[in-house]
Amino acid sequence: MGKISLTGIKPTGMLHIGNYFGAIKPALELAALYDARYFIADYHALNQVKDAAELRNAIRHIAAGWLASGLDPQKVIFYRQSLVPETFELSTMLMAFTSKGLMNRAHAYKAAVSANTARGEDADAGINMGLFTYPVLMAADILLFDADFVPVGRDQTQHVEMARDIAETLNHNYHETLLVPPQAFVQENAAIVPGIDGRKMSKSYGNVIPLFSTEKELRKLIMRIVTNSQGVDEPKDPDSSQIFLIYRYFAAPDEVKTFEGRYRAGGMGWGDAKEELFRVVNRELSPIRARYEALMAEPAQIDRILAEGSEKARFIAARTIRRLRKAAGMS
Repeated sequence: MGKISLTGIKPTGMLHIGNYFGAIKPALELAALYDARYFIADYHALNQVKDAAELRNAIRHIAAGWLASGLDPQKVIFYRQSLVPETFELSTMLMAFTSKGLMNRAHAYKAAVSANTARGEDADAGINMGLFTYPVLMAADILLFDADFVPVGRDQTQHVEMARDIAETLNHNYHETLLVPPQAFVQENAAIVPGIDGRKMSKSYGNVIPLFSTEKELRKLIMRIVTNSQGVDEPKDPDSSQIFLIYRYFAAPDEVKTFEGRYRAGGMGWGDAKEELFRVVNRELSPIRARYEALMAEPAQIDRILAEGSEKARFIAARTIRRLRKAAGMS
């Protein structure tokens, strides 16, 4: 068996083109290199989403989005975290090998404490155990499937490092390699797509272009992209224009070269530039949008795909649990 990569996908918020180029496409490319596994982390989402209908819809939205973007459930394992109960058994076992001090150092917990302190509130105000023990559940997600690599951004490496620490502590206790210590696969070249206001595209900034906007909505959003006051005849710097920076992700190399030339030569207004951007964006997103809409129209099909993938995942997970139970003296 080749090396294993594992990608967790939290079902919160809507997918946008920044997610598509920054996370989805790079993660799907790993399927050509590794034995790739992908999962919908719905238990992780409980820390943010407490409404059942909202969570159910978010799970299907995210699953349909990845499927529409090219994830092939026949070639990889695609499952839902909550349908693999072995995850939670392993999480409980890992708690016995995880120090509270390690959890105190988790970035998300420290950020929440810092925010509370800045407001003059009790340090742990509003912090639930789901947030505090989040790294242990994430470690269980990773270690259950003997993942060698976990693709993350540089700011997310701590979770993988913690999973590695926990695995090594457990392995040391039982004097054998029961769990594979994972490595962070840092995606240094992950795309950073600008939003319609020029800042990094982010739901928190409200500057996103949703991945599955209708054609009409897509054009309207693109026309809202912030530009400067340069006139039609003035040469323009493509590298300082978010229109051009977004265009590069969607256009063919020869189209990018031609578009750059039009920028530098002058004679192109911002309205024309936005129309050209809309053309190439809509060209790529139209088939993805159609696949997504077809999937969302058949929610039972999405549920079936996740259920089938989860059965495959459980077969692997059961081996890990049997191994650990035996080592711990539980079988």
